[in-house]
Amino acid sequence: MVAGKTAIVTGGASGLGEATCRLMVREGARVVVADIQDAKGEAVASDLGDAAIYRHVDVTSEEAIRSVVDETVERWGRLDCMFNNAGIVGSVGPIDEMPLDEWQFSIDVLLKSVFLGSKHAARVMKPQGFGVILSTSSVAGIQGGLGPHAYNMAKTAIVGFTKNLAAELGPFGVRANAIAPGKHNTPMNADVLFGDPDALERSLEYFTTKATPLKGRAGLAEDIAEAATWLMSDRAGFVSGHTLVVDGGLTTGSVEGAAPGRGRFASHEPMLREGGRRGI
Repeated sequence: MVAGKTAIVTGGASGLGEATCRLMVREGARVVVADIQDAKGEAVASDLGDAAIYRHVDVTSEEAIRSVVDETVERWGRLDCMFNNAGIVGSVGPIDEMPLDEWQFSIDVLLKSVFLGSKHAARVMKPQGFGVILSTSSVAGIQGGLGPHAYNMAKTAIVGFTKNLAAELGPFGVRANAIAPGKHNTPMNADVLFGDPDALERSLEYFTTKATPLKGRAGLAEDIAEAATWLMSDRAGFVSGHTLVVDGGLTTGSVEGAAPGRGRFASHEPMLREGGRRGI
């Protein structure tokens, strides 16, 4: 799918980013694992061999983003894919109690990073005449009530920004898309649930049995890796400006953890008509 391509994956040391780096290398791509979790990032890159390198990248720093893009092009001669994936949960709590500095830091990590990654990827991709810019949104960017305020704002903005990028970059042969993950078993979500990013077995059990619209099926980091790798591949060559929702049907209004026959529209009733009448 992506053989011979070169990608930068921010937040590539763990979770969705790590799973994507691993799949892309298995598919024949070369990746830059970009993160600030040095020990984890170095371990992922070492495990992936010559097809991967780790770089410490603060995604809120324009100089750091510029540098990793330039190094990637110098090292491998091209940049096919920029995956703006790094993220945090950010500031949590009622809007009237949210500290401005927490809100600003959250927006910087979640949204400023997407702007910077897209800016410097486009700087290379427009003149080279090809490339894909992919960004991680969220179901919180599709539906209200699924994330804290700053997180929701940033993830919603990514959906609109992706459409604008696609409109600008299409004439240059460059595509822009986003992914909206649902409730997936990742270190970030394990930390939210249990206060421990390493509690992946506990969170897997929780997502499999309680927080999924699909019986017995949890959302996995590998599900996002598959979607991301497809969107960055030539097989998605006519897909641009799209946000791919990967949530097991959560944003359809599905009931999480419902037994068969106890979800939406579980039983038949006489049809409802005007004036309180029922049936044909």
